[in-house]
Amino acid sequence: MSNQKAGSGAGGNSLKVRVKTARKRSLSSTLWLQRQLNDPYVAKAKAEGYRSRAAFKLLEMDERYRLLKPGQKIVDLGAAPGGWSQIAAKKVGSAEGKGRVIGIDLLDIEAIPGVEFTIMDFQDNDAPDRLKAMLGGKADGVMSDMASNTTGHRQTDHLRIVALAEMAIEFAREVLAPGGFFTAKVLQGGTEGKLLADLKRDFTTVRHVKPAASRQDSAELYVLATGFRGGEG
Repeated sequence: MSNQKAGSGAGGNSLKVRVKTARKRSLSSTLWLQRQLNDPYVAKAKAEGYRSRAAFKLLEMDERYRLLKPGQKIVDLGAAPGGWSQIAAKKVGSAEGKGRVIGIDLLDIEAIPGVEFTIMDFQDNDAPDRLKAMLGGKADGVMSDMASNTTGHRQTDHLRIVALAEMAIEFAREVLAPGGFFTAKVLQGGTEGKLLADLKRDFTTVRHVKPAASRQDSAELYVLATGFRGGEG
């Protein structure tokens, strides 16, 4: 792999791939496929063996804020197709028995060394308790890349993803060890500011992060809270 930065392309004049609209493919699906084919992070993920371009979002956050350390216990909510779990397993050393990574999703994923994965709907009433039983103790980090299926109505999509983030925050408060971290996907839309204010009660530092691997035309953001106070704040 060259040291060329993602996003620079293979020189400045590379031609974009254009995709024709097939009979059974909608225009939105065609545009999505075209965007994927021209996305340097998609190509980089494939070249480096990551399950998704999302791996680079977590890599960047970890590089900037030193979230993942050997021996930690990490919970990955909305893990499919496994990009974040791959990064977490490598960083905490779970494949070598130094830490643990537990991932859940509605969709199944191909096995990843060092990752304990279970198909589970986090919105089920018993899901948090089942996850706690799997953990058997406190976690050092809770990561959520969960997102509902989009409706195309921006406000509705925003409210849905914020609701998932709020559920993840409630779970994180119950399972994080002092000093632990929490991160979750949100969309810009106004109420994500309330999430930050809520998190500031329990974490020493709370911020919005938009990794370079997040598409710049997307409203996607991540809330990142570090230094969990263990319920004493």
